Amino acid sequence: MTPQEMLEQDFGTIPALIRAHAECQPDRVALALGERRMAYRTLDRLVDRDAAGLQRDGLRPRDAVAICAATTPEYAAVFFGALRAGAAVAPLSPSATAESLLAMLEDSGAKHFFLDAPAAENIKPLSILASVQCVSLDGSKAGTPLEQWLPPGNAAPEEISADPDDPFNIIYSSGTTGTPKGIVQPNRMRWAHVRRAMLYGYGPSAISLVSTPLYSNTTLVSFLPTMALGGTAVLMQKFGVTNFLALAEKERATHAMLVPSQYKRIMEHPDFGKYDLSNFRMKFSTSAPLPAALKSEILKRWPGGLAEYYGLTEGGGTCVLLAHEFPQKLHTVGRPVPGHDIRLIDENGKEVAKGEAGEVVGRSPGMMIGYHRRPDMTAAAEWFDAEGNRFLRTGDIGRFDEDGFLTLIDRKKDIIISGGFNIYPSDLETVLMRHEAVAEAAVVAAPSERWGETPVAFVVLKPGRKLAAEELREWANRQLGKTQRIAEIRFKPEFPRSSIGKVLKRELRGELLLKNAG
Repeated sequence: MTPQEMLEQDFGTIPALIRAHAECQPDRVALALGERRMAYRTLDRLVDRDAAGLQRDGLRPRDAVAICAATTPEYAAVFFGALRAGAAVAPLSPSATAESLLAMLEDSGAKHFFLDAPAAENIKPLSILASVQCVSLDGSKAGTPLEQWLPPGNAAPEEISADPDDPFNIIYSSGTTGTPKGIVQPNRMRWAHVRRAMLYGYGPSAISLVSTPLYSNTTLVSFLPTMALGGTAVLMQKFGVTNFLALAEKERATHAMLVPSQYKRIMEHPDFGKYDLSNFRMKFSTSAPLPAALKSEILKRWPGGLAEYYGLTEGGGTCVLLAHEFPQKLHTVGRPVPGHDIRLIDENGKEVAKGEAGEVVGRSPGMMIGYHRRPDMTAAAEWFDAEGNRFLRTGDIGRFDEDGFLTLIDRKKDIIISGGFNIYPSDLETVLMRHEAVAEAAVVAAPSERWGETPVAFVVLKPGRKLAAEELREWANRQLGKTQRIAEIRFKPEFPRSSIGKVLKRELRGELLLKNAG
């Protein structure tokens, strides 16, 4: 069966598509890292050996395989090999603490742990369970070297029949809450992502520049369709603006998935205009809001389309803003994807009236099975309509406009309740960002004996700019309503961020709690 015939089916698997591409275009480059190139024929053979090795060791369908390492072709092959063997992949962040890594490893139940030397060094203070077999992807002493662990080159795994509802991966996401939880995504969810990507120019001629780590769902939303549809994934182990631009020009990149903080750094680079980016078909953004002004600048200066995805790692409803088609809607996150049902509910779980704000809940063919081993958290994340249809809560507050475009107002947990009034931090941040000296702003709640909570703003100034905190506070408060006024402004050289660029407001709130405790 050809790849095209497979893609016309209601369900299929990514490893099967990789095999089809290996047969139809065996010499096509699948993965590139530096000067290294791995063709689809070679990748498919390595995926077979990985799958056969796992099955030889007793792995059964629906078991988990954990990976914690830098981005390499070997990492990708193990990922696909685990899927071909019927397992779920648990990609873990190398930047997590040793305690968090081992907690995630234990929670996943994986008996195979693929890692490299830096990950092993990170975990070194603690002990991995003796029942877990460690395999080093880089040939280091982190575990049994991969080449030694792999079965012979002609090894073939037992064929596994994948079910759409079987787990595809377990994504451990602390988000900005600080508590890692395993999000179990099914095969059907990833298949839906692949089918959707066909609309955005992915295919055998696509060249995707992968600059975020493979453990991130942000990365997988672009990386997996690239491979499934027969394109080339150009891997970066570490993001740097100059390297990204140079690589995009050299490899004639057509696609890239970037987070807002990366876009900001790229567009601020003084030599941006010197690079040939004319081959880009589409660029994508997700994981955090992409400011309207930045969207506008990208559209003006960077060839190709721009799409912003809004949704959860957990799945549910997704909105897409095709910024190049709707430049008048850059303040929104777009409209629901066809087949996705997105609604707004109030604090009592009732749908709000048209035009009113409410918590965003979504339903679609691509939804998580649940949080791994946490039925209570799964239940808390669900909402059911009057017909009993299951939706997932986002925790975001939004409002639909008359054209069906969704505008996000704030995170539900970030809303500041001061004197009984709801204050949306994004409103205050928008005002602060209008000041010519302000590069970034983040507003959080501080305890207040008088009001219960009161807004405090953290601000990063533009390079070389100086400004008194009180001067900025008075300037902003003159433009804010009486109940919105900022109590204090604190300057920072930079904001704490997650591995994919989200501002960690919990850490900013922690600073305030420490100050008050002192």
